[in-house]
Amino acid sequence: MTGPAANGSASAGIDAWVAQAKAKAERYQEMRVQAQSISVTEVEGPVTVSIDSGGNVTDLRIKDHDELARAVLLTMRRAQARLPEKLAEVMAETIGDDKQTVDTVVGTYRARFPEPQTDETPRPPKSDDDDDFGSVMDR
Repeated sequence: MTGPAANGSASAGIDAWVAQAKAKAERYQEMRVQAQSISVTEVEGPVTVSIDSGGNVTDLRIKDHDELARAVLLTMRRAQARLPEKLAEVMAETIGDDKQTVDTVVGTYRARFPEPQTDETPRPPKSDDDDDFGSVMDR
């Protein structure tokens, strides 16, 4: 009959596997945190656009047209804030009997695309030496 080794090597193997799994999970969690903080800024002529890790526009600059850039961002934020309402309508018509799923998905959209604040004002652009690019309007 064969059983666990007297020296506990099976237990040690399991412990090593658990430790490796924990270390891998920690690395993936760190990667997720760092990936969420990614932002990219591109400049083309008079236009500067910054996006976050989800591809959302976080900043828009149009040289000599600050008011236009603010209006575009505010209008975009207002449109985005209407997405949860529209999604809730579609979900109610199709899977309305699954309230938990509807609430979860719509809640996720509401968190991602909140109503813009009426007092949102742009911050001055950061230089290329800054660690991140920030956003005109924090959500």
